[in-house]
Amino acid sequence: MYEVCVEGRFAAAHHLRGYRGNCERLHGHNWRVQAVVRAGRLDAVGLAVDFRELRRALAAALDELDHRYLNQDVPAFAPGAANPSTENLARVVFERLAAPGALPEGVRPARVTVWESPGCSATYLPDAL
Repeated sequence: MYEVCVEGRFAAAHHLRGYRGNCERLHGHNWRVQAVVRAGRLDAVGLAVDFRELRRALAAALDELDHRYLNQDVPAFAPGAANPSTENLARVVFERLAAPGALPEGVRPARVTVWESPGCSATYLPDAL
């Protein structure tokens, strides 16, 4: 099994519904996202997946989030849906990478880590428990 990793970034605003503290008010972050994918074999060139392809897939997953008010502009975080926490952002990006056609055949997401600020991150692993 091989793991390949790329990083991307996006800027967005959000607030945490039901949170008591500063984060309940509208604020923004310059988010950093790391996507790790797995492949069981290498191609004829010796690659599990081309970094360019993986960066494109991550950029597509982040495009709907970039320069948005997550609570209003992204259906996954609309009122009545999930809170736009760092944990839920990691899950949403993972799910986008796991969608059919998002990654090349034989490549699947392993985990996604999102940093909302230096030193503060959350990772989504689908079968960690």
